[in-house]
Amino acid sequence: MDMIAGLDEAAELFKVLGNESRLALVWLLSREPLTVGALADQAGLSQPLVSQHLRTLRQAGLVSSEREGKEIRYALADQHVAHVVLDAIAHAQEPTDQGNEQ
Repeated sequence: MDMIAGLDEAAELFKVLGNESRLALVWLLSREPLTVGALADQAGLSQPLVSQHLRTLRQAGLVSSEREGKEIRYALADQHVAHVVLDAIAHAQEPTDQGNEQ
């Protein structure tokens, strides 16, 4: 397994994304940059909890921030993580054919 480049980093990515609230924040940020208040409102989470999750996402390099006057807008650092999350959500919503093994 040591021969697969980036495996450790990919595992860490999945650890960070292994939280429903952080997945929701990434999904929201995949649509547009938002402030903590807007994220809290749209995700139905408290502002302190959103701030805590954003800190984790920023430390993992998944989210960036930019000050606009008195506000700070958060955005995805790149669209790769959005694709991972959106594909995972799409996969989870697909109907399964349990019991139809080939």
